[in-house]
Amino acid sequence: MTVSSAHRSERPAGLDASTVAEAFQLTAAANPDRPALRLKEDEFAITWRDYADRVRRVAAGLAGLGLERGSSMGIMLTNRPEFHWFDTAALHLGATPFSIYNSYAPEQIQYQLQDAEARILVTEKAFLDRVRGLEGIEHLIVVDDEDGIDVESHAPEGFDFDAAWRAAQPDDILTLIYTSGTTGPPKGVQLTHSNLIAAVRGFDEVIAFPSDGRVVSWLPMAHIAERACSHYLPMLLGFTTTACPDPRQVVAYLPEVRPTWFFAVPRIFEKLKAAIEAGVEAEQDEARKQATRWALDVGLRKVRLEQAGEAVPEELLAEHAKADELVLSKLRKRLGLDQIESINVGAAPTPREVIEFFHAIGVPLAELWGMSETTGYGTCNPPDRIKIGTVGPVSPGVEIKLAEDGEVLIRGAVVTSGYRNQPDQTREAIDDEGWLHTGDVGEFDGDGYLKIVDRKKELIISAGGKNMSPANIEARVKASSPVIGQVIAIGDMRPYNVALITLDPDVAPAFAQQHGEDGVLAEVERGVNAANEQMARVEQIKRYKVLPAEWEPGGDELTPTMKLKRKPIHQKYEKEIEALYA
Repeated sequence: MTVSSAHRSERPAGLDASTVAEAFQLTAAANPDRPALRLKEDEFAITWRDYADRVRRVAAGLAGLGLERGSSMGIMLTNRPEFHWFDTAALHLGATPFSIYNSYAPEQIQYQLQDAEARILVTEKAFLDRVRGLEGIEHLIVVDDEDGIDVESHAPEGFDFDAAWRAAQPDDILTLIYTSGTTGPPKGVQLTHSNLIAAVRGFDEVIAFPSDGRVVSWLPMAHIAERACSHYLPMLLGFTTTACPDPRQVVAYLPEVRPTWFFAVPRIFEKLKAAIEAGVEAEQDEARKQATRWALDVGLRKVRLEQAGEAVPEELLAEHAKADELVLSKLRKRLGLDQIESINVGAAPTPREVIEFFHAIGVPLAELWGMSETTGYGTCNPPDRIKIGTVGPVSPGVEIKLAEDGEVLIRGAVVTSGYRNQPDQTREAIDDEGWLHTGDVGEFDGDGYLKIVDRKKELIISAGGKNMSPANIEARVKASSPVIGQVIAIGDMRPYNVALITLDPDVAPAFAQQHGEDGVLAEVERGVNAANEQMARVEQIKRYKVLPAEWEPGGDELTPTMKLKRKPIHQKYEKEIEALYA
């Protein structure tokens, strides 16, 4: 499913820039009338010409407030258009704007502002209670407060905007991505203009984005995937970005936006699959229900043959063409995924059956792999050569090799210049030859596709000496039932594996209304048993506990990017864990 030349008449001008500021200027000049930033149903919309004009005015005002090349500026906003022009204005000054997770407590916000030496913070009214009174902040800009600072009015007379952005250099720090960290304070990953330019060029070589691309901005902008997808890539490629302030509503945005590229974490696709399947089962028209089941079955049979490298029989191809015309194409349109050129999932293991399901309905979901330290770049399944169960081959412009213990090592132009104010941590992560030691354990198949086995420090080693991947076990259990929200598998140096489970806050209450609380617990048990059937005996969950709590991103149990805080969970739930081994 590669993009044909009809999608793009010429190479986007921004790809030839040496800095992101230059890329923005080239893209805005080449596409002045194309929509750049918008809200759903065009409640707000501006073109690239308007976007560039706002950036020019805001940059002048920020310069008047003291922002300059080499300084930094914090941003704590929901996904809204203002984020884009404040961040972009700052980088045009050669400054380093960075995002702060909206779920952070005051002390966490304070730590990052001090670590980055930020004197300006851009935020909104909803977060004022947490940011008022923070030390070191000289200018607090509240974008939705009409009585607050009028940034543009602070523009110094005779400010030379063009000279400012032209002074930015490829090795200037473009942004800081604070790794959410499962232990200890977050580390500020320094990404340069050249890091970002290299990553976007590589992604474009793999995916060949259309010139009129459309994306939805919905993940936190402090996450490298979102920052690249809906902020930086548009600057080089001219995309239209639709802001979705409430991430829980992202699926509802898809039919209106009809994105050409979409990225999400596994949980979104797991829940979308569960919702589609529940809709099929709830269908009152028996003929329609059977037709959908038939079409999905046909799609799955075709996908599994293709993934096994086997020829698809002519009769199945004909049956699939009919299923696609009658059912699957309509389902894709209803979902808003009928104009997808590429659709990716990452940040955690995705169960094979989830990816197979989307391929079965004609949505080429593909895993990719990258880190904050690699500008979110590393490997990616090409849209026309997807191997389910892998994160794809090595992407252009980087080298990847495996250490003796299987750890994935990567080097190239996308690798961070280091952690802010942490030279020891930088030397520990990046060796003298420039190899970044990722902490991920991987293996290559015969075709050169990488499979991530687990995190190096998160392997479960049973009392019997068996090495297991908790992430893979957890992914299987989560995928086994829509009522299951979060899962942590425990078993290191133990005789068997156990799990703590939380219920999905969206699905479980509705399920309980229909089947009662006992029905929910029975469904969890069914799901765990189903997952166990797909795992080796030593990997299976022997006992588990359903916790009467919801684990929120940024809370005690989850990082803002929804990774498990394993050590804090073990400490907080020590009694519950020990009871499972009693």
